[in-house]
Amino acid sequence: MNAIVVMALKRPYTFVVLAIVIVLFGVLAAVRTPTDIFPNIRIPVVAVVWTYNGLTPKDMSGRVIYYYERQLTGTVGNIEHIESQSLYGRGIVKIFFQPGTDVAAAQAQVVAVSQTVLKQMPAGITPPQVLSYSASSVPVLALQVSAEQMTGSQLYDLASNLIRPALVAVEGVAIPAPYGGTQSFVQVDLDQNALLAHGLSAQDVSGALAKENIVLPAGDQKIGAIDFLVETNASPVEVSTFNSLPIKQVNGAIVRVGDVANVYLGGPPQTNAVLVHGHQAVLLEILKAGDASTLSVVAGVKAKIPQIEKTLPDGVKITTLSDASVFVKQSVQDVVQEMVTAALLTGLVVLLFLGSARSTLIVATSIPLSILCSIMALSWAGQTINVMTLGGLALAVGILVDDATVMIENIDAHLESGLQLEAAIIDAANQIVVPTFVSTLCICIVWLPLFQLSGIAGYLFLPLAEAIIFAMIASFILSRTLVPTMAAYMLRAQVEAKHSGMNPEGFSVAFRKDSSIDSVCSATIIADY
Repeated sequence: MNAIVVMALKRPYTFVVLAIVIVLFGVLAAVRTPTDIFPNIRIPVVAVVWTYNGLTPKDMSGRVIYYYERQLTGTVGNIEHIESQSLYGRGIVKIFFQPGTDVAAAQAQVVAVSQTVLKQMPAGITPPQVLSYSASSVPVLALQVSAEQMTGSQLYDLASNLIRPALVAVEGVAIPAPYGGTQSFVQVDLDQNALLAHGLSAQDVSGALAKENIVLPAGDQKIGAIDFLVETNASPVEVSTFNSLPIKQVNGAIVRVGDVANVYLGGPPQTNAVLVHGHQAVLLEILKAGDASTLSVVAGVKAKIPQIEKTLPDGVKITTLSDASVFVKQSVQDVVQEMVTAALLTGLVVLLFLGSARSTLIVATSIPLSILCSIMALSWAGQTINVMTLGGLALAVGILVDDATVMIENIDAHLESGLQLEAAIIDAANQIVVPTFVSTLCICIVWLPLFQLSGIAGYLFLPLAEAIIFAMIASFILSRTLVPTMAAYMLRAQVEAKHSGMNPEGFSVAFRKDSSIDSVCSATIIADY
């Protein structure tokens, strides 16, 4: 350990450059590291959503979810437990995996099983939607899309087909289907009396619509020098055209759809509504996906909104209803403010006890450098800047000055005994290396049990322990390298002034104290002629 101090005194510029590198890379890591309220909770969960419109919860549970869960337990590995919920027309299965499981590989296994189990399901069911579920995927921004001259269906189409695809391009964004409004469908209302009069059923109308509303490739036709693309005219473009589609020939007369039904542009029953001053509107929830930063996601979405508004019809407004980044900024600012306050108070106390501004500056320099080292290490460890990591740094601020303070105080004690500056630094570092190392190690050991936590508690409190341990290790290393280097330069003038004041007649007194505590102090008076 003493060799490090000697090397720091022989090669001071190396450690000055090291301090500059810590500042540059530390600030860069602080800017680039995602910022959020809490750490990422990486619980490996895959959610599977089965959809079969009109199926009762009882049938969804007994005929879909039951067979699916049984198939999962036999083919998918590392499952911790399974949770399922059966609703009207919906079945939701959440598959929780063992900690440390690769979510991508688990999701691939679940997708493969979901395809093979379809034959055991009710006829006509579609493959499920498989989602990688994360507790960190929370709403960070709510956008309101409104226009006084548009219906809810038109606003829903705008939000789904124009706004949503443009916002998905922002890194770390996930956007579910809009709330409010209705999807547009061509709706056919059957007239039961007309059907009975013509001897038809609803199945006849459905079959006719399926046969007449088709899209098939027709190839191309080359005539002369021009190659024409041939299109089939079997899919109506206008809604009113559906009324002219033939259903069946009865008694020599062709019965068309318009004779037994009313075709119009409608939609399913509206299950949710967003109203703004009594007018229909649409709500878009912006989710933060995975390890993305809340601040970067919100900033990216807000930067996209002006560009999107230029492409929308006149009168359409996109308004921000809720913004989670405001709370994140306030929380981070509060913790940073408390951390700065603690650093200033710590520096003031050090100044009062040491009584030297130069010594206080040396001690205070180790605080931001240790914090920047901890931020770099947290970034390399995959952690984010959040309330827990900043809280750990705030707790460590008062402890970070211990190594540097003990080092400076011991240097002053050796200088008072009459040693030269370099010798005082080496002897002081040699005396305190074991006590400071043991004290730093004891503080780090206190936080090691947090590494044994699992589940949500582990994800929350592990970053706090890492922040403190990284900062303490950096503080100890800096006290053996940068602090001696700064002391050798900043205390030299102070030592020379003290020695000149002690011997105005030209005599210099040097007291030599051995590094051993039990040794006897010796003094030598040297006369300068």
